[in-house]
Amino acid sequence: MRAAQIVTLDGPSALRVTDVDEPQGAEDAVVIDVHAAGVTFPDVLQTRGLYQYKPELPFVPGTEVAGVVRSAPEDAPVRPGDRVAAFPGLGGFAETVAAPSHAVFPIPDRLSFTSAAALPMNYLTVHFALTRRGALRKGETVLVHGAGGGVGTAAVQLASALGARVIAVTSSSEKGDLAREMGAQHVVSPEGFRAEVKELTGGAGVDVVVDPVGGDRFTDSLRCLAPEGRLLVIGFTAGEIPTVKVNRLLLNNIAVVGVGWGAFWATRPEYLREQWAELLSLLEDGLLDPPIGATYPLDDAATALTQLDTRAAKGKVVLRIR
Repeated sequence: MRAAQIVTLDGPSALRVTDVDEPQGAEDAVVIDVHAAGVTFPDVLQTRGLYQYKPELPFVPGTEVAGVVRSAPEDAPVRPGDRVAAFPGLGGFAETVAAPSHAVFPIPDRLSFTSAAALPMNYLTVHFALTRRGALRKGETVLVHGAGGGVGTAAVQLASALGARVIAVTSSSEKGDLAREMGAQHVVSPEGFRAEVKELTGGAGVDVVVDPVGGDRFTDSLRCLAPEGRLLVIGFTAGEIPTVKVNRLLLNNIAVVGVGWGAFWATRPEYLREQWAELLSLLEDGLLDPPIGATYPLDDAATALTQLDTRAAKGKVVLRIR
């Protein structure tokens, strides 16, 4: 089968499309003929050996896919011929992938393979962040950084679907327009966002901050929180890992909350199906529908990764495999 491989740790340009053996799935694996694969920031990090999971070279990246089940164990929740999304963890940039049965999910008929491939990483992460770690309640106000990217648009859309008021932080008017399409009531720029948030909330602050960016915005994000507010740490696309003076948390009764979705479900694999069950009705009703910023054929996988690497992506980037 054809696949895109990371052969050296020299960044996205080192990705090579070649022929590799089809995966030999374990007894509990679901084998999927892949139609589309989502492109994620961990894929970019893996091209430089900077992600916490470091497979032996060469390897096929790709953590999320959508396609058709070729074969499945008898006790799997899906059958051959089913349309599914999946989180294989690795190997998704290929024509065929094997995924553990607990990480394979049926998709509504209304959802295209391209849209379905954009769901597993970002939407399950954001669902975990908002509902379990952030304890988001209907009517609360949520500030979303990086709201024009994959995680950010997912956060805006899900928070809005759950009944929150959303303020989106975006770096361009185009990304701001996208955030509004996803359900954001307000859009502010990274420069001076604290003052704008203060004005929009009448000085009360926000209840939840979704932060996949990190860097020098962190302190002002803390200052944006209302009493008992929660800052959700999802990632550090800005590169710098910020620090916090904990006396600020004490004095203002606020919290910084880590969001390690992968670490959480690694010891609770059944949690993935619980999440999908909660999201399924929102998907069926069209309240969740990932915005696709760009699609590329498998041969252009390096270009797709470069879009994320340079932060040029607006919405989700997806590879078309079939």
